[in-house]
Amino acid sequence: MTRTLDDIDLTDRVLHSTEDLSEFWRDLRHTKPVHWHQPADGGTGFWVLTAYEHISAVYRDTKHFTSERGNVMDALRAGGDSAAKRMLSLTDGRRHTDVRSILMKTFSKRGVEQVGERIRGITRGLVEQALERGTCDFAMDVAAPIPLMAICDLLGVPEEDRWRIFDLTSSMVASETPEHTQKDAWRNKNEVLFYFANMAEGRRVEPRDDIVSLLTGAQISGSGLTEDEIIFNCYSLILGGGETTRMSIGGAVVALVQHPDQWRALKNGDVSVDSAVEEVLRWTTPSMHMARTAVADVEIGGSSIRAGDIVTLWNVSANRDEKAFELPDAFNLARSPNKHVTLGGGSHFCLGAHLARLEINSVLTSLRDLVSEIEPVGEPRRIYSNFLGGVCHVPVALR
Repeated sequence: MTRTLDDIDLTDRVLHSTEDLSEFWRDLRHTKPVHWHQPADGGTGFWVLTAYEHISAVYRDTKHFTSERGNVMDALRAGGDSAAKRMLSLTDGRRHTDVRSILMKTFSKRGVEQVGERIRGITRGLVEQALERGTCDFAMDVAAPIPLMAICDLLGVPEEDRWRIFDLTSSMVASETPEHTQKDAWRNKNEVLFYFANMAEGRRVEPRDDIVSLLTGAQISGSGLTEDEIIFNCYSLILGGGETTRMSIGGAVVALVQHPDQWRALKNGDVSVDSAVEEVLRWTTPSMHMARTAVADVEIGGSSIRAGDIVTLWNVSANRDEKAFELPDAFNLARSPNKHVTLGGGSHFCLGAHLARLEINSVLTSLRDLVSEIEPVGEPRRIYSNFLGGVCHVPVALR
């Protein structure tokens, strides 16, 4: 059933998990690409941008829009993010540039490749284990451990703590059940923050070769990062480094099962793995939206946005925009060009883009090299969230 503006509430986390909104997004792009949305709860309303052109422009527009009050819908509607101006993704201007330059030592293409061999080896091993068992939950047995291992390696999180960290981060902005409450999410977030506060304290005494030590020892204009900056950036990295890529990897396998011609094209070498990675990112779009706050009056698409307004950028719609992509509803691993907005844009382009691409590449390469058939043995299950979109369980048989 096609949903209309009158019966849609984009803040509803169950909606995004249980309904296909493709027709709704298409209708908005064609009729109201800049739409004022008043949620059913009667709380703060916000602008909904659905066209690729407008979303790309806002990502680049630092004159009229800021991330410093928050970058997701729920946080902004609640009055602002508690990590504002203390986390890279919630910092603008010179401070953003300086902190990002510190972290890019690790997350540049060259920096990420230093862990590439380990990621490819672990990925191959996980796929081999799944093959030996015959059936697996690809989302949990393969998609979850790879980004978890990679970001925990970079942060220096001990092996024995990693699955506890996964349990916490996987239920901070999403959950496997609709009963998960905001109070549960806040409890988990605080536990992660406390964990990294303790870790940072230890690294000051005994530095190691990891990101936590890098942050605790960093200097900007002769001063170190604040305690909050260190802790909140560790939190951001463990969340962003694990969850979004997990969603893309699980979603990739679902897409390959549903589009056997594309699986054959990958398997036969008719498409490059690099090209396939970009289409997986476009197709899955794990960060369904990002958000900004207008800091000055501006007109977009004929609508007047006022300073202080919340503006949500629906990547999940932009990546299916007919004006930006030829046959956007086709899963095409050879798609070129493929300038999707899955990784954002402008100065806040995803810090972990190279790492995410490497991880997805390693999975697609292992599937191509080791697996002849992928068959579903159950229905995929989606997470519940109004921010992250994707699958948390993907039961398949690998042969």
